[in-house]
Amino acid sequence: MQKLSYVIPCYRSEHTLAAVVEEITRTMAALPQYDYEIVLVNDCSPDGTLNTIRSLVAADPHVQGVDLARNFGQHAALMAGFHQCSGDIIVCLDDDGQTPADEVGKLLDKIEAGYDVVYASYDNKRQAGWRNLGSWVNSKMTEIMLGKPPELVVNSYFAARRFVVDEMLRYEHCYPYVIGLVLRSTKHICNVPVHHRAREEGRSGYTLGKLLGLWMNGFTSFSVKPLRIASYFGTLSAVAGFLYMIYIIINHFTRHTAPLGWASTTALLLLLGGVILLVLGLIGEYVGRIYMCANNAPQYVAREYLHHEEASR
Repeated sequence: MQKLSYVIPCYRSEHTLAAVVEEITRTMAALPQYDYEIVLVNDCSPDGTLNTIRSLVAADPHVQGVDLARNFGQHAALMAGFHQCSGDIIVCLDDDGQTPADEVGKLLDKIEAGYDVVYASYDNKRQAGWRNLGSWVNSKMTEIMLGKPPELVVNSYFAARRFVVDEMLRYEHCYPYVIGLVLRSTKHICNVPVHHRAREEGRSGYTLGKLLGLWMNGFTSFSVKPLRIASYFGTLSAVAGFLYMIYIIINHFTRHTAPLGWASTTALLLLLGGVILLVLGLIGEYVGRIYMCANNAPQYVAREYLHHEEASR
């Protein structure tokens, strides 16, 4: 009998988490060929999520919990859950009920067909328009920076074989990016269509600033292409400046007139100065990450591990 491990990062989900766990329990009752466990990772949620996790752990031996000491982000919370799970197949989904746990059979069918990782693809995403735009931008940037196939859709609802997760756990640095870790582990990845539900309550924990930070994390942790693009951009700017200088010299000797005023000079200085600062900032981002990794900054810090045997006493 194969074992499934559900890993769920939890943040501001005290009122939705119980329904998600209940749906998983009902779904697994219809899949008797699988054993299962549920790992709930509290990412230092400011509401009563931890108390909800405690009650779920105490009520069900299939459920265990991890309480992180501070907010490390969704991807670090997933890594914390991966360290605790023991299943042959690992399924990751959200804590708000938007990802349909009752359709996990579709993902498992593709795993059984030979794929290593299976991502859900949504028929109609029930989220804000700016999030859809952000997802599209993230998809395009992931294609350019990380080599994601254009037809592949990646998101937070996926199933992976054990060896893929074991390979991901070899990454011990403080900036985990699960999509990048998956893409560098295997190419046997596919999508299955599932239904995306509307959020029952609350709103997403991802702000625009957090999404930008997540993208920067993924691209600088798993690709040097941003540095190469900056180098190409700097080279093009230098060539453009050189050609403009030639134009000025030729114009001076053929028309016997000097270039007009300060406007063009100021524009060029601003352009070149901006390019220089952009490249320096990008290099600084890489150097800063090297510094943090050299200082062994943790992916996460677990404050407490919750198990049924202890919680039910």
